[in-house]
Amino acid sequence: MDRVDICGTKIDNISFSETIERIEELILRRENVYIVTPNIDHIVRLRKDEELRLIYNGAVLVLADGKPLLWAAKFLGSPLKEKISGSDLFPKLCAVAVEKDYKVFFLGGREGAAQQAAGTLKKKHGNLQVTGCYSPPFGFENNEIENTKIIRMIREAKPEILFVGLGSPKQEKWIYKFKDLYDVPVSIGIGVSFEFVAGMVKRAPLWMQKCGLEWSWRLMLEPGKLWKRYLVDDMEFFWLLFKQKFEPR
Repeated sequence: MDRVDICGTKIDNISFSETIERIEELILRRENVYIVTPNIDHIVRLRKDEELRLIYNGAVLVLADGKPLLWAAKFLGSPLKEKISGSDLFPKLCAVAVEKDYKVFFLGGREGAAQQAAGTLKKKHGNLQVTGCYSPPFGFENNEIENTKIIRMIREAKPEILFVGLGSPKQEKWIYKFKDLYDVPVSIGIGVSFEFVAGMVKRAPLWMQKCGLEWSWRLMLEPGKLWKRYLVDDMEFFWLLFKQKFEPR
C-alpha cells in the first residue's frame, strides 16, 4: 500500500471504502492490530514524542484525519485519495458491524457518553451488538487495578472492534500498551466521537467539514482549551511543510 510522507509522518494513501474493506480483512486475521488517524496537531507532536512515533510506526493503518493534510499532500506533489477521520469511521463501522455480525466495545468519553452513543446507534441500527461501554475515571491509565478491570471487561465482551475515545495521545498509548492483553482484532482511537454521536458536543456543520474548517469550529466551542494548540503550537506544521517542499533532499 502506498504511503505519503508529510513532515516525517507516513500516511496511507487509501480511500474510505478501501479502508472499510481493509478493516474487514484485519478482523478475519485476528492479529490484535490498531489504527491511528493523525491530524496536523498529531504530526507536530510526533516530532517531539518518541513513544508516540514508535506507536505510529506500528500502526496497521495511518489515516488522514482532516482536509488540511490532503491540501498538504497535494502541495507536496503526492495527493492523498480521501480524508478519513475517526469521527466518520466510527458510525460507518458500526453500520458495517450490524451487516457482518461484529461485536463492538466503547471505551472512554465523558461520563455517560459511550452509553448514550450506543443508544443512539442502536436506534438507527437495531441489531448493533455493543457488548460493553465504559467511561473510566480521570487518571485511570496509571492505575493498575483499573486497567486490569478494563482488560477483563473487554476480554469477557469479546468484541471484534474496540473504539477508544480518550483523546490523543492517551488513546493511542493505552491501546499500544494493552492491546495484546485485551485481545481484540482491531482497535481505533476516535477522540470525541462518542460525544458527537451522543449529542453532547455539536460537530461542525457539513460545509465546514468539507471546507477544512472543522478545527475553527472546535476552537469556537472550546477557545480556552484549544487556542494555544491551534494558533501557536500547530503553526510549526507550516514551517515543516515548506521545509520539506523546498529544501534539497
